Amino acid sequence: MVKVLINRIVAGLRGRRMYAMGNAIAIGLRKGLIDAGVPLHYDTELVDLVVEEGRVVGVRVRHRGTGGGEPVERVVRARRGVILGSGGFERNLELREQYQPKPTSVDWTTGSQFNTGAGLVAGMAAGAQTDLLDDSWWGPTIPLPSGPWFCLAERNLPGSIIVNQAGERYMNEALPYVEAVHEMYAGEATGVGHVPSWMIIDQRYRNRYLFAGLFPRQPFPGRWYKMGTVKKAATVAELAAEIEVPAEALTATLERFNAFARSGDDADFRRGESAYDKYYSDPTVKPNPSLQVIDEAPFYAVKIVPGDLGTKGGLVTDERARVLRPDGSAIAGLYAAGNVSSAVMGRTYAGPGATIGPALAFGYLAAEDIAATPVGTPAADAPVHREQETA
Repeated sequence: MVKVLINRIVAGLRGRRMYAMGNAIAIGLRKGLIDAGVPLHYDTELVDLVVEEGRVVGVRVRHRGTGGGEPVERVVRARRGVILGSGGFERNLELREQYQPKPTSVDWTTGSQFNTGAGLVAGMAAGAQTDLLDDSWWGPTIPLPSGPWFCLAERNLPGSIIVNQAGERYMNEALPYVEAVHEMYAGEATGVGHVPSWMIIDQRYRNRYLFAGLFPRQPFPGRWYKMGTVKKAATVAELAAEIEVPAEALTATLERFNAFARSGDDADFRRGESAYDKYYSDPTVKPNPSLQVIDEAPFYAVKIVPGDLGTKGGLVTDERARVLRPDGSAIAGLYAAGNVSSAVMGRTYAGPGATIGPALAFGYLAAEDIAATPVGTPAADAPVHREQETA
């Protein structure tokens, strides 16, 4: 951390911006396209796939242009194949309400605003099979005035619990984020209100840890209270009244959790036992680095909703990234990679990078298959990148 901080300071003094993680990967890929001379059309929306004699031979797009005029539709034909890499449908409320568990909202996702499901809809229109449309790359999320905050370390650190609308714990709060939201929605399915849930912390926690971009001891902004995202009270009973849960239940929940923290054994949900639990924990807290008593006033409740990084369901593909029909046959000329395709992970979550890793791998597999497949039909022999204005 010290090395990273020093590098950031030096870069800042030199006027250089630093990027890491997903941003760095995207920059490397973009540089690769530049080096290979691959054109990239910005402000260009996918309208539909062009299918001739059962084969995908191009795409119909809508280009907004730079002159401020009316959008122009064009057909871009592909000599060998089309790879859909258009992301999920997390920003499409109509599709979310049709396929995703309730309640749902486009305001809870941290996915790109442009991920509206165009690739999914186009693939379905071409006859593709779909799967996992009810699932997403979920994560407990804090709805803030500036936008949703995908909650990672905050809920894993000792001295925090998550309770439902009955004032009770219902999961190991340190679960991988996809699994944590599965637990949230499981409660909705049984009629017990889990959306929204509330993260309960105390002043000891706030004095020790970063929280949603705030430094330790830094007060929660007034607008967070005004929005109803954060509640504060001098006692547990008063906090229960603020979040409208039974005071007796919340008090009993905290007393039971505090006993677990003192013994180091979460008898209810085994929090702090797995390697994943320990990753975001505090090794200075004993005997369990994921458990700490919650008893130092004032007490805080932070609203938690089922957010996501993007949707997980989409077009079903095979090991060559070819898009499949319900009967298992491949749609000639059509491939998919990334969140527009049904996740190879299924409903599980292997760990960070479980979205971008398969997207890179299956994008590569698609390109390999396209390069190895002979151009066999007249419908697929149109020149690459030939554009035809249609109106």
